[in-house]
Amino acid sequence: MATLTSRFGLKSFTAALVALAAIALASTVSSPAFADSGTVRISFLKAGWVIGGTIGSGTLTFRGRSYPLSIGGLSYGLTFGGSQTNLRGTVSNIFNPRDVEGVYGAGSAGAAIIRGPQAVILTNQKGAVMQLSGTQTGLILNLDLNGMGVTLRR
Repeated sequence: MATLTSRFGLKSFTAALVALAAIALASTVSSPAFADSGTVRISFLKAGWVIGGTIGSGTLTFRGRSYPLSIGGLSYGLTFGGSQTNLRGTVSNIFNPRDVEGVYGAGSAGAAIIRGPQAVILTNQKGAVMQLSGTQTGLILNLDLNGMGVTLRR
């Protein structure tokens, strides 16, 4: 029984491997799209007593264009008071602006007496990842689970 290299020759076998590797590389390089990132600015009001609510707006800047966002959500846990939060940062792992839409869930703990820093990393069901930081102003104490819905305003 002859081996592949002795039957077809070592040069032919090597050439076939190089051709297969080139085809595999070309198919990965020419795939239709790679995930991209954008910047996000959001501002929202949060208030509650055990059950809290969030409402706000923001802007996604993606590939040189701006898209208005609507923010809404609920929280449950230890929530007392009210605050306004202004955050900015990046959203990554998106292919188009609609990929930022969805529900972002998180557990949060924080307090603000007049003004306090905030930082959060959130992920939605499409795999978009928001890394945001900013300030929270108001009088609030929270240790809760919350969900924040983000939609593109049309």
